[in-house]
Amino acid sequence: MSLRLSVYGQGLHDHSLLSVLAESCLADQVEQRTPDTADFLGDLVEVSPLFAAVCEAAELDYALLPANCRFADFGLLVSDMDSTLIEVECIDELADMLGIKAQVAAITERSMRGELDFAASLTERVALLKGLPASALDEVYEQRIRLTRGAETLLAACQQHQVKFLLISGGFTFFTERLKQRLGLDYTVANTLEIVDGHLTGRILGPIIDAQAKADYLHRTADELGLSSAQTLAIGDGANDLKMIAAAALGIAFHAKPVVAEQADMAIRFGGLEALPKLLG
Repeated sequence: MSLRLSVYGQGLHDHSLLSVLAESCLADQVEQRTPDTADFLGDLVEVSPLFAAVCEAAELDYALLPANCRFADFGLLVSDMDSTLIEVECIDELADMLGIKAQVAAITERSMRGELDFAASLTERVALLKGLPASALDEVYEQRIRLTRGAETLLAACQQHQVKFLLISGGFTFFTERLKQRLGLDYTVANTLEIVDGHLTGRILGPIIDAQAKADYLHRTADELGLSSAQTLAIGDGANDLKMIAAAALGIAFHAKPVVAEQADMAIRFGGLEALPKLLG
C-alpha cells in the first residue's frame, strides 16, 4: 500500500524545517499543500524516531496514512464532547457549583485514564450532584462551555464534504442537545440526568452511555446511513472513547490520555480540531 506522511503545524513555512523532515523520513517527494500542511511521499513504512522528535520539537502533528485517504472519502465522524468538541468536563463544572469540583474532577481524571470503570465512576459522580438546582445546568452552558479551538473549521469541513457528525458523550443530553441546535449537528447521544422539583436527584435515567455504547452507536449510525466501516472516523480523548476509536476505520486521539494516544491510529497533540481535516486533506 502506498503511504503518505502528512504533517500539520505553524512551523511548516520554514523550508529548512521541511528539508530536515524530508531527510528524517527518507521522503522522495515533498508536497506542501498549504502554508501549514505538507505531505511526505516515498517508500514509507513507519514514522522514524528522528521524524517524531523533530515534529515534537517543532510542535507539529503528523499522521501516516494511505496515499489516497482524504477527509472527503469518509461519511461519518463520531466525536466525544467533553475535552474534545468542548474544552471542559461538564460534570466537573456542575460539581463546582456545589464546591466539590476537586473531588469530582479527581474521579473524572482517573476514569478518563482508564483506571476506573466508567459506568460506576459516572454513577458515583452524579450521586454527588444530588440537590443541585437544575438552573445550574443553564449556568454551566452559558458561562463555562467553550468550543475547542478549530471546532468550527472541522464542522465546516464536515458540511462541505457531506460527512455526517455524531456527537456522543458519556456526559449529559442537556448539553449535547443545545450544542446540536447551536451548531447544526446531525446526531447526538448522551446520558439523561433525572430532575425532580427543579433539582438533580443524583441519578441517571436509562442505560449509561459507556465505551461499548459509543462503539455500538458508531456501527448503528453507519448502517443507517448505508456506510461501510471504512467510511467512519472517531475522535476522543479518554479511555471511554477507546472502543469507538477502535471500531472506526480511522481513530483519532485528541490531546488525549496516554492510553488513548497509544492505541489510536493517529494523535493530535498540538493543533486544534482543525488538524483533522488539515492532515487528511
